[in-house]
Amino acid sequence: MSTDAPVPGVVVERLPQYLRALSHLDEMGLKVISSQQLGEFLQITPAQIRKDLSYFGRFGKQGRGYGVQWLIRQLRHILGLDKTWNVAVVGVGRLGRSIISYPGFAPEGFRVVCAFDSNPQVIGQMAGGLLVHDVANFREVADAEGVSIAIVAVPANAAQEVIDRLVEAEVKAILNYAPKSAVVPSGVRVQHVDPVVSLQSMTYYLNPPGGGAHSGKSHSHTAGRLTTQCD
Repeated sequence: MSTDAPVPGVVVERLPQYLRALSHLDEMGLKVISSQQLGEFLQITPAQIRKDLSYFGRFGKQGRGYGVQWLIRQLRHILGLDKTWNVAVVGVGRLGRSIISYPGFAPEGFRVVCAFDSNPQVIGQMAGGLLVHDVANFREVADAEGVSIAIVAVPANAAQEVIDRLVEAEVKAILNYAPKSAVVPSGVRVQHVDPVVSLQSMTYYLNPPGGGAHSGKSHSHTAGRLTTQCD
């Protein structure tokens, strides 16, 4: 496959899964892995893994598999993880403070370097070792800190206004924890994280087809369709 072909978003989203699995296998001492073994580990077909990697050139040799450490380096380079990214957190409530203090960012190349809020009672306080700035000064502080990525942890009714401010400050990558989708111009990447939506999709699989334990409800899932039950 040509390396000039557009890379689908779903492929990019799978690359960190491959990287995490390979890092775990490297810690276990594995030196070489086949697409079959990696697929079994991740419950992804070997053909899908090979197709995903083919977007970025030739990987491995037929019948010989991939060198684990070599593939880790290649994936980190593709994902831009061979350098450090400075991150800002906007919204310093309970969620924002947890994000600031999360120890898993730094080892993967993400440094939380500044924090922002609009609450006068929070501005000027320390959170996870960071001074909380007024979000009105976002551009000035973010420019000084070399921010490339912003994490939004504000209430839904404030999310769009905050994200508009980030876009004006030329932030091109935003991780949005607010339970509301945001409108952004082309060239700006927003990734939404909403645990409630994830839970709602999981309950589909807990709701047995044909009613089952929920047979008293007015609807049930049958063969992937929504059917109405009538008395």
